[in-house]
This record gives sequence, C-alpha cells and structure tokens, in this order.
Amino acid sequence: MIQFGTGGWRAFIGEEFTKDNVRLVAQALSNIMINEQVQNKGFVIGYDRRFLSDKAGKWFAEVVAANGIKVSFIDKFVPTPIVMFQTKEMGCIYSACITASHNPADYNGVKVFIEGGRDADEIITQKIEQQIAHLTQQDVNALEFEEAVTAGKIEIINPMNAFVDSIIDFIDIESIKKANLRVLIDPMFGVAKNALQTVLINGRCDVDVINDGENPAFGGLMPSPSAATLYRLKHLVAHEGYDIGIGTDGDADRLGIIDEKGNFIHPNEVLILLYYYLLEYKGWKGSVVRNIATTHLLDKVAADHGEKCFEVPVGFKHISSQMEADDSLIGGESSGGLTIRGHIKGKDGVFASSLLVEMISVTGKKLSEMLDEIYAKYGYAYTAEGDCTFKPAEKETLYNKIYVEKQLPEFEYEIEKVSYEDGAKVYFKNGGWVIARFSGTEPLLRIFAEMEDKPTAEKVLNEMKAFLSL
Repeated sequence: MIQFGTGGWRAFIGEEFTKDNVRLVAQALSNIMINEQVQNKGFVIGYDRRFLSDKAGKWFAEVVAANGIKVSFIDKFVPTPIVMFQTKEMGCIYSACITASHNPADYNGVKVFIEGGRDADEIITQKIEQQIAHLTQQDVNALEFEEAVTAGKIEIINPMNAFVDSIIDFIDIESIKKANLRVLIDPMFGVAKNALQTVLINGRCDVDVINDGENPAFGGLMPSPSAATLYRLKHLVAHEGYDIGIGTDGDADRLGIIDEKGNFIHPNEVLILLYYYLLEYKGWKGSVVRNIATTHLLDKVAADHGEKCFEVPVGFKHISSQMEADDSLIGGESSGGLTIRGHIKGKDGVFASSLLVEMISVTGKKLSEMLDEIYAKYGYAYTAEGDCTFKPAEKETLYNKIYVEKQLPEFEYEIEKVSYEDGAKVYFKNGGWVIARFSGTEPLLRIFAEMEDKPTAEKVLNEMKAFLSL
C-alpha cells in the first residue's frame, strides 16, 4: 500500500518501491492535474543520488508525458531544493523529486511539491492515495523516455546555475569575500557538493570536500547529518583549522554544522543563530515558525524583538503554510531543515549553509562566540532525543497508550498542559517539555525533551522511554 508521510512517500526498495508503484504514483498525480485542469502548467521532476533514483525519475516522467503533460526533466542528480526552486520559477502547480531524503540506503521514494515550490500538504497527498486506490497497472499510460524527448513531450533542463545565482544574489557575497574563510563540506555521498561549493567559491572561500562520489550505501551511515554521522567532519574541522564544517543530508534539504572547535551545532541552535542574526545584526523583522519538537528558545528570541513564534505539527508543509500566512521571517525544525522569507518555500540546506557563512563573515565572530552571546541573553536549554524502534505488532498497543488512554509518566515537574495535536507533548511550568510521536517517514517512535541542562533533559527523556517500555 502506497502511503505518504510527513516527507512524501518512502518505501523499501524492491518491496514497495518498484517500477509499477512509481508509475502508479505518477499516473495518480497526472489524473489530479487533468481533473484540476492544470496540465498546461507543465511538470518538473528531478532525482537524487540514491540507488534507482535516476531510473525512477525516467519511469515517472514517461507516465506524466504520456498523459499529455509537458515534463521538464533535470537529467542529473540535484538537491531537492533545486526542484522546488524550478517549480516556483516555471509557475508549475505540481512537481516531484525521486528521493528518500535522510532515510537508510535501502529506501527510496517520491516527494511531491505544489505551487510556489512548497511540500504537498495532506489534502494533496490524500488525493494521490485515493487515486491510487482505484488504479491498476492497466490504467497507467507510459511513453518510452527517448521517444518522449524526441517528440518534445519531455524537455531536458539544468537549472543549477539559476539556483546558485539566486543564492548568491540573496546573501552578502562581498562580506564573505573579505572574510577569507576555510570551509569543509561533507555531502554524505549525497547531492550538495556542486551547488554549495560553487556558492562558496564565488565568495572566495577556501573549500574542501569529503565523502563525495558514488556510494549507494552512503558509506555505511545514515545520510542524515548528526553528531554521530559527522564524526570525520568534526575531527578534520578541529584539527585542520577550518572556520566551519557543513554536512548535508542525502538530498541536501537539511544540514548539520560543526563549529571551529569541532563541536556539533544542533539544528535547534542553527535556527536560533540565524533568526538572532537576521533580527539583531541585519535588522530584519518577522515572526518565526517551528514545529512541535523544536526548541522553545526561539520563542524567547522572538519575544525579545517584539515578534511572535508559531508552533505547528511536524512536516515542513505546516511550517511553509504558517510562514505564508504570517509572512514569517524564518521557519525550521529540529531535524535540520529551514528556510527564509524570500527564498523557496521549502527547506534548503545549501541556502541555509550559505547564510551561516555570511553570518560568520558579517559579524566577525566564530560560531561558538555567537552561541555564547545568545545563551548569555536568553539562557541555556538542552534538547535530548531518542529514536525508539518497535515491532509492527506493538504499534497498536503504543498508539492506544499514547493517544487513546493518554497515559503519562508521573513526572516530578509540574505540568502546565498536554497537547495531542501531533503526538503527546507535555509542557512543564518551568518552561521545559517532552514529546513522544510516531515518525511519519520511518517505523520509529521519536522522543524529544528540552530542559535547562543535559542531565535533566536526558532524565525526562528516559522516563518517557521507560514508561512506554522501549
């Protein structure tokens, strides 16, 4: 069964992620475009570096083209943000990228985007699922890729230069040129290198790259930038004297940052750094949007500058929707995805990394110094997190315990309120919180806790894990 989660459809290669299923998704989306009479707006499709992504991109394009919809096909692996950028530039109503983002190497999938280059919301993904439920392989139209190209139904495009130029035009490239920074990039065998390296070299940075090249197994690691997976980047930044280390996930829409001392900067801290920099140093105005599992320190930064902080469920589509509603300055999530007003409406690790390099250049302060400045103003908070696996047979029991019976541990901290909007989130009166929610992209239960220090956060996290018997 093809089901879309918070980050699109993702499935195990060879089981659910097959040629037939990819074509079913493409036919369902084509039907929707025809029903909504937007097929004349065209369709953009790209793919990442995963196993089968290039082939699946063509399978998808063959179906869309056969349904009379002009396809703009990016015939080389690219960051997902480039597909979103091109969707906005061409005024397409729908587009897609073949990727499973940060999932393990055994997975692949499809991300669907809508007008303006935003992640498709639940209304759209439910429509796709409903269409698929009534389709068989006999309902799928397909045209051989080369035949479709020859007939002009598929056009090969390369929007890399336009995407890179848009970032260069947005950031303060002249300040970056004057800073003479040394930058080390770890694309995690993904797709970020070409775009990010080009931006930074235009800023006259001294740029080196590790973990590049073709590696369908992602070097044996999850292509997700974290303190654990970026261990080599941490070591090299500290010992070779780089100003910043930048890691990006498999499709380059998320980032992980290493400071000049070799410390991993948590995505929560990246969000705080950029929001604070834009408000305090650039004098920009605007609210911030965070998901339900992201640091509440953003609320303090916003309030200090007379701005609002909006909390939304997990899934970047919720962030981009709220940003649009309030014309927010920045939106992001604790998993490393963010965007800024005026750029694309989806998360972009290439753009966010470039803006961090600008921050260091403009302020003349190291990453660690900027964080010290922020914590001195707003206090410190630590977020502990844990991913818990469970057997399929256990999911219903867990679901009932969390959502139906609404059971909670007996915490020693006084509870202010509990929200079940997305998982079970407990807000403590001391400003801390803990949340347990099912992942929308993997068979995991994710638990996060934010408290005033690491020991306390980990204690609350472990109490929730023990209570759920994980």
